[in-house]
Amino acid sequence: MTEQHTYRVIVRGTWDGLTDEARARLLAEAADHGLAGMRFTEEGTLSYEPSPLKHFSMRYVVVSDAADGEEMAGALAEDRAEATLRELGYGFTGLRSTVTDLDTMKINRKSGKAGKSASRR
Repeated sequence: MTEQHTYRVIVRGTWDGLTDEARARLLAEAADHGLAGMRFTEEGTLSYEPSPLKHFSMRYVVVSDAADGEEMAGALAEDRAEATLRELGYGFTGLRSTVTDLDTMKINRKSGKAGKSASRR
């Protein structure tokens, strides 16, 4: 069995060739796709600013073989984004991704000494 890693992937793109219907739908649903809705999920979450309606991002959790690396996780997320956007009827261009491997990222914790000295004051 190969080792699996969990990746968080942000796929960014630009709206392109939106129909009037798609533009109206995006503007009507903009409140559901703002900062509060930004979550990393397997299905992906779409976020964008309605004014101007230009760029978007989609956030994904991708689990794949560690040997395939971040590049594969990014490609998988971009494929998911493309499929979702086409299914919704949204025109887009310029998909690019940023990948974070959660299994290899370092967590910086504050030392216990800082907390102790602050409480003595």
